[in-house]
Amino acid sequence: MLARQLAYLVPHVVGIDQDAASIDLARRQDPDGKIGLIRGDFRTHPFARDTFNMITSVAALHHMDARAALDRMCQLLAPGGRLAIIGLARSRMPADLSREAAAVVAHQGYKLTRTYWEQPSPVVWPPPHTYAEMHALAQQVLPGARYRRHLLWRYSLIWTKP
Repeated sequence: MLARQLAYLVPHVVGIDQDAASIDLARRQDPDGKIGLIRGDFRTHPFARDTFNMITSVAALHHMDARAALDRMCQLLAPGGRLAIIGLARSRMPADLSREAAAVVAHQGYKLTRTYWEQPSPVVWPPPHTYAEMHALAQQVLPGARYRRHLLWRYSLIWTKP
C-alpha cells in the first residue's frame, strides 16, 4: 500500500518518437529506465484525454501537420497543464533579412565555441510554415499562448490550458 502511495508522488515521464534511432539514443541516456519510451506517434497513440501535466516538443512540430499536432496536444494536456514548444520555421525574405543575418553570425559563433552534436532524426528543411504562419496558428489553437521568435531559426510557444 505504501509503495502505491509513493508511486503516486513520483512524476512519470513519457517520451514518444516515431524514429527508432532517436528512441535508441534516449534509452542509452536513461540506463535506469526511469523514462517510459515509446516508438510511435503521439497523434494516434491511445493516450487518454487530459493525461499530461506538461507536454514539451523540441524541433518536431515542423515534421507534421502543425494544426493536427497542436489540437492533439491540447486534448492530451490536463486542465492547468503547460505546453512548451521549441519549433523551427521559415523566414520571409526580404522582410526577415536582418534576423537571418544575425542568425548566421550567431550560428558561426556557436560553431567556433561549441562541440557539434549529430542528431539521428530525419531533417526537414526548409520548414513548411513561416514564423508569421506559426504565430497565427498558435493564436487560433492556443488562445493566449506566448509566442517568441529566437535566433538560430527557432521560436517558442508557451501555453497553459484553462
